[in-house]
Amino acid sequence: MRFSIRMCDVDTIELPAWAEVRESRRAHIARVTALLDQWAEAMRLEPDEARAWHDAGRWHDVLRDADPERLDVPGDGLPAGMRHGPAAAARLRLEGEVREPVLEAIAWHTVGYPRWERVGRALYMADYLEPGRAFEREERAYLAAQVPNDFAGTFREVVRRRLIWALRDGHRLHPNTIALWNAGP
Repeated sequence: MRFSIRMCDVDTIELPAWAEVRESRRAHIARVTALLDQWAEAMRLEPDEARAWHDAGRWHDVLRDADPERLDVPGDGLPAGMRHGPAAAARLRLEGEVREPVLEAIAWHTVGYPRWERVGRALYMADYLEPGRAFEREERAYLAAQVPNDFAGTFREVVRRRLIWALRDGHRLHPNTIALWNAGP
């Protein structure tokens, strides 16, 4: 099965006024959001859940290009490159966002979270599988095509691949990452 991703228009992806993103990051956000929208449609999600997936996609990296030292991160302890998720979730909460699964998806999209609802798992996969990334294009495209038919199995494979990558590159695993793996499918 060939799965082609319809693109979100980079210029029309709606971000908060306080977003700090370069054009390349805006394009990544658009691709992640388009992938989430496409999966939601293929899985025939209810409108509220589809909207949650869309919003998680468009907000997940809104502070990715901000200076990590300036980010207000509750319960810090994260490396600089991973602070943007919790900082964005905290800012969105202050702005009135109340959907806790969306906020948890955004906060932990870089390391994982064992108690995620489906929106968090979908964002974690879309962030890794979006087609703009240069590595393992064919393998990731294949996995992206599997999500609507085997959500849990594809999620487990994405977690496995991200763990292997982190360990191979000598990164320290965050406790949430370990708990996510140990939680199983």
